[in-house]
Order: sequence, then structure tokens, then C-alpha cells
Amino acid sequence: MASPSELLAVAVEAAKSAGDIIRKGFYQTKHVEHKGQVDLVTETDKTCEDLIFHFLRKHYPDHKFIGEETSAAHGTSELTDHPTWIVDPLDGTTNFVHGFPFVCVSIGLTIGKVPTIGVVYNPIMNELFTGVRGQGAFLNGSPIKASSQTELVKSLLVTEAGTNRDVSTVDATTNRINNLLFKVRSIRMCGSLALNLCGIACGRLDLCYEIGFGGPWDVAGGAVIVQEAGGLVFDPDGGEFDIMSRRVAASNIHLKDAFVKELKRN
Repeated sequence: MASPSELLAVAVEAAKSAGDIIRKGFYQTKHVEHKGQVDLVTETDKTCEDLIFHFLRKHYPDHKFIGEETSAAHGTSELTDHPTWIVDPLDGTTNFVHGFPFVCVSIGLTIGKVPTIGVVYNPIMNELFTGVRGQGAFLNGSPIKASSQTELVKSLLVTEAGTNRDVSTVDATTNRINNLLFKVRSIRMCGSLALNLCGIACGRLDLCYEIGFGGPWDVAGGAVIVQEAGGLVFDPDGGEFDIMSRRVAASNIHLKDAFVKELKRN
């Protein structure tokens, strides 16, 4: 098995190569397809995923792979104990299409189903978040840590409305947001769960949750980075985080209990 530092270096190189494609495409006319009513995919998503998987397979031919575009087409792959690269080649596709610079490449590696390596790279803002289990989290090479905020009412919360537009889902989502607005300082919707998690890791954001997101590729990289920055990743009900569950919450160490209490009320 390769060393953690080698695995990270390969993941960073893959993310930066894909980032070059995203940066170039960001300023060009996009060719957009719909995966759902509001969920989008572009040629850039597909090109980046092909590039990343080809690069990683060249280095680690025995590893397994789960990617957003391939799994969306063929059903989500099962996660095993085998080293598995979980990739979102372009998280924030809607932002990308609209020219809103909150987009990233997200690469995570699980070993024994445990998130172990995380790389999240925003090529438009030139921010590279990295984390290795047991070795800390970094932004552009400098150590980062989760916030020290202890009060919900002074906290900045990030969530997403998701892509499902049936009435019951939208009502549940907006009712939860309405209730939480009375408990926190403000709420943001930035359009990339991977970058939302990195916001928790570097202390820009204090609270994050999302239910019903696309799949493990949205959280595989960010989860490692949050945990290595001293933050917590957990189920919105307060239980253990399950990378395959399409449910996630994150906070600093001080706010989890109060945050979960409010999430359970909704």
C-alpha cells in the first residue's frame, strides 16, 4: 500500500489537472444537459471524471472507483473495504454553468470504508483544501481548524435546497430553514456541499447540513478535511456519519448537541 503522503500527492495532481479544465471551461460557452428538473451536467464534468479516473488508475490499478457521472449512469457502486477513490469531478455544476465561482473538484479515498484522504480544489478561487487521516487539514499548505463559536445564535449555517422539486420535499426543506433562521445568525446556500464542508473546516462557517444530496462523491473529500481540522461530521439525527447515506451534518466541537437538537425539531 502506498504511503498517505504519496496517495495525497497523486490525488492533488489529479485534482489540479481537472481544475485546469474547469478553469478554462468556466469562461467559455457551456454545453449543458439535464439530469433532472434542475440538476445539470456538462461536457466538463465528464471530461474531468475521465481524466481523474485515468490518472488514478494508472497509479493504482488495483483500487476501486466511484464517480458521480459513472455512478449516476449505472447506479451507485457498493462501497467495500478495498481502497476506493470517490470522485466528484465538478461539484457545483449549476454554479459553473452560471459563472458563479463556487465550484470544485472533490476527491476522497476510503480504506476499510473509512474516509482517509481528502482533496477539494476550487480552481477559480485557487483554493486547495487537503486532509489526511491523523495528519491534519490544510488550505494551500497552511493548517486550518474549525471555528471556536459556542453559541448557535452567533453561528453561520450553510445548507442547500437540493434538486428535488416535489412539493413535499420542498416544503420539508423550507420549513426546516424557516425554523433554523430563528436560531442562527444567518443561512447561506452556496451550491457545493464539498466546499460547504471545507468552510466548516477552515472556520468560515459554523454549521452545515444537507439531506438527499447526490451521493458519496459530494462528501468523501470534505469529510476527511473537516475531521482533520478538529470539526465533527455526523448524521443530522446526531448518529454516526455514513458516507453512503446521502445525509450529513457538520459543525465545530462545541455546537453539535445544540445543532442536532434543532435539526430534530424540524
